[in-house]
Amino acid sequence: MRVIGLMSGTSCDAIDAAAADLALEGSTLVLTPLGAISAPYGPGLRTELARSLPPARTDLATVCRLDTRIGQEFAALAVRADAELCDGQADVIASHGQTVFHWAEGGRVRGTLQIGEPAWIAEATGRPVVSGFRTRDVAAGGQGAPLVSVVDVLWLGGRPGVPVALNLGGIANVTVLPQGPAGAPLAFDTGPANALIDAAAGELACADGSGPAPSMDPDGALAARGTVQQALLERLLDEPYYALPAPKTTGRELFHWPYLRTRLAACGPLSAEDVLATVTRLTARTVADALRPYGPTEVIASGGGTRNPTLMRWLAQELAGVRGTGAVALRTSDELGLPSDAKEAYAFAVLGWLTAHGLPGTIPACTGARRASVLGSITPGAPGRALPHPPPASAPSELVVRISPTGAP
Repeated sequence: MRVIGLMSGTSCDAIDAAAADLALEGSTLVLTPLGAISAPYGPGLRTELARSLPPARTDLATVCRLDTRIGQEFAALAVRADAELCDGQADVIASHGQTVFHWAEGGRVRGTLQIGEPAWIAEATGRPVVSGFRTRDVAAGGQGAPLVSVVDVLWLGGRPGVPVALNLGGIANVTVLPQGPAGAPLAFDTGPANALIDAAAGELACADGSGPAPSMDPDGALAARGTVQQALLERLLDEPYYALPAPKTTGRELFHWPYLRTRLAACGPLSAEDVLATVTRLTARTVADALRPYGPTEVIASGGGTRNPTLMRWLAQELAGVRGTGAVALRTSDELGLPSDAKEAYAFAVLGWLTAHGLPGTIPACTGARRASVLGSITPGAPGRALPHPPPASAPSELVVRISPTGAP
């Protein structure tokens, strides 16, 4: 089955599409990457989206416009992905949509909202669309995140030691596979990855006064020129979220520019470079601190943060002190066959495959749910485009990435 996964993360800057050929061979789900493409949100849409996200207030008319326009942009990229990556032969589209609110309160997630109406995707492509993945897990008492944990467990379960999958999007999340058959996997958000970096870059003026900084820190260059300010770092590390037990999730509802501005106010004037250096170090420190109790042997990173060499260098430094003895290998998912920029989109392709076959897409130990659930809702495609029937007799027990004969996904 050819499945296209569509994903836009908490950075809210672009949509990623990844196509995979998925086949069940015995108890092994074999994923052959067919390629990935990406499209940025148009500047007008991104601006309206950014102005509507917490802590901003919005109205239902704006939500309706955003739901429609994001759905249409997801649809346009799905059409491209089907033509360019699947030769027009895609079977199912799996759309994560765009998270606009994740209602976490008192250590529980009470609701979650992803927009990008799937009917636009089904109408444009003619394919059935699986969407709304997170809500079912929340309804079952789970955090609704990180949903990629089921894919990480299938994919990394046979590796030696204690492997960890790390995603560095707007928020950083991890899946930890403890050593030995008795160790249950766990997954949780560690805190901000790029969220505060992007917020600082978008709001602070360049140190030389030449104008506003970009909406991100390209290649970590600004942070590399700055100095980590310990007073600010300590204030940021006092955030109560970091002490909460796993499983736990967070988002831009907590980590946004007003949050950072409040903490900057007590530290006196700082250059943009110093602020960016400090929040970049915060990401590296909080990831390492979160992993310390589990003694990881390797961390396999993906997401936009892997393109930030300053963040990756500081993350390697922080991880060096996590284990009492032995090094912690830091590598990217590219080394294991999944492009780091599109790993989450590939993961949602797998989740779409599971839903299409009536199979659970969660691990209760990872999300905190009462039970494993079949995720999402299905929007029918054109006549004759039915989902597979009957489902396989049992769920896969492992995931193998098989590179196509051309040698490039």
